[in-house]
Amino acid sequence: MRVVLVSGGVISGIGKGIIASSSGLLLKTAGLKVTAIKIDPYLNVDAGTLGPLEHGECFVLADGGESDLDLGNYERYLDIQLTRDNNITTGKVYQAVIEKERRGDYLGRTVQVVPHIVQQINDTIERVAKIPVDDSGATPDVCIIELGGTIGDLESGPFVEALVQLRHKLVRDPESSFFNIHVSFVPLIHGEEKTKPTQHAIRQLRSAGLVPDLVACRCDASLDDATIKKIAFSCQVDLDQVIGVHDMETIYQVPILLEEQGLLKLLHKGLQLDKIPLDASRKEEGAKLWDLWKKTIDVPKDLPPVQLALVGKYTSHMDSYLSVVKALEHASMHLKRKLNLINVDSEHLEEAMLKKDPSKYKEAWAVLEKVQGIIVPGGFGNRGIEGMIATAKFARQKKIPYLGICLGLQVAVIEAVRDLLNKPNATSEEFDHNAEHKAVIFMPEGSKEKMGGTMRLGTRPTLFQAGTEWSKLRGLYGGVDVTHERHRHRYEVNPDMVDELESKGFHFVARDDIGNRMEAFELKDHPYFVGLQAHPEYRSKVTRPSPPFLGFVASSAGLLDNVLKEIGEEKAVVNGHHF
Repeated sequence: MRVVLVSGGVISGIGKGIIASSSGLLLKTAGLKVTAIKIDPYLNVDAGTLGPLEHGECFVLADGGESDLDLGNYERYLDIQLTRDNNITTGKVYQAVIEKERRGDYLGRTVQVVPHIVQQINDTIERVAKIPVDDSGATPDVCIIELGGTIGDLESGPFVEALVQLRHKLVRDPESSFFNIHVSFVPLIHGEEKTKPTQHAIRQLRSAGLVPDLVACRCDASLDDATIKKIAFSCQVDLDQVIGVHDMETIYQVPILLEEQGLLKLLHKGLQLDKIPLDASRKEEGAKLWDLWKKTIDVPKDLPPVQLALVGKYTSHMDSYLSVVKALEHASMHLKRKLNLINVDSEHLEEAMLKKDPSKYKEAWAVLEKVQGIIVPGGFGNRGIEGMIATAKFARQKKIPYLGICLGLQVAVIEAVRDLLNKPNATSEEFDHNAEHKAVIFMPEGSKEKMGGTMRLGTRPTLFQAGTEWSKLRGLYGGVDVTHERHRHRYEVNPDMVDELESKGFHFVARDDIGNRMEAFELKDHPYFVGLQAHPEYRSKVTRPSPPFLGFVASSAGLLDNVLKEIGEEKAVVNGHHF
């Protein structure tokens, strides 16, 4: 077992996830199989009930697991498929131990943090580290573990103790190894790079029982040589064990920055990678991956722009839409366009805002007037919904490319029922249980009593309907009959209104495998007016953009016909899967 632990000091939120993902990518370019685990010390069992404005987006995995957004980074960088077990939380650990205690597994013993909680953590790590994460079915060679928060946090104490014990076990095994990347922060104050916070962070790491094999210093610009020497001397590490990770133009350049500073060489030595037998095909596959990565992110700085608006209710904290933004970036890079994304608070588009703050109302609508495309992503609750509905109507009538994701699909359906079917009071059951015209209804298999893990979650099949060969969306998927995307919702389009909507030209081009649940709509006489109940952004990759997002950005940039032609000619399997 080979483990790379990415821990943090000084402050949280300085890029441990990107450094962990980048480290894993470098290992993959060497031909290795890599998996990843995120440890979150909070008491929640998973991220499903966490508010996006506090914690960022909830990333949905193929098995329906609701996880921390960093698992999205791992999947995007490493092109792997993780499970709910790859996100370990305090809530999950204590729940498992308490269930064992109630079952009688510890009968006669006092259940304690040490050894029982700590042992549960390490048992989970060792089990999950062996789960295959790609189509090869092979056991991963290396497991990246990111420890959330910072060393010294009270809530992460049991996890730190578990990792100390795991390190002790692995370093004694000649076939195993443990490599600790400690991410610190070097602030620039009055023009001077301050090393004292890093010195204290390393001292605290060592006092906890861990030893830094690499000190990754986050900073605004490249560190001075004198600063690196001072940190190395003060922290008792060699010069090559201190690297500066300064801000880059894009996060996709971080792997290149780390490789240039010798991280892969350090990992090769520290993990004893020479003991892993690699055939020529795996090495060649790794080299091709690295070439493709560099080629994909190497885009000219003077690219023509594509200006898009994201209309949502969580725009004050854009990590709430992290996967959506990344999917837009992937599509833009693929199309060689510079993404200019403007965030619009949907509440600012409502008539109530015109009375409350006319300037915000006018500014919001001015944005929609000038952009080339509009995306409305997912969300919950009735705040800002009327602004989203107005946005959908604006995009439909003005022939502006529109992509609705989950809630974005539902608000567009509500708008269509109101306008096309002349039912002005139509809404969703989520917003009004007693509404006369429910365009969107609660799914019968859902639960209104229990919130956690009760939505329609994970990968589900989407079947394109007969007679939809004209569909741009279907064409983007390569003209297939079935596609698979990840879902997260508890409300759906009211099937009783489908026939009437379709008679007005509002086509539901895809349904679920039963045929009763609407999965996607599209308008024929529109450049790109598409909505999906699924969340295709969760499967978008740096080197393989999501088909609906690719189509949306391409349509906004005036390139959709070219993209569809290219896909048709090559019979391409977009997004790397046989749908």
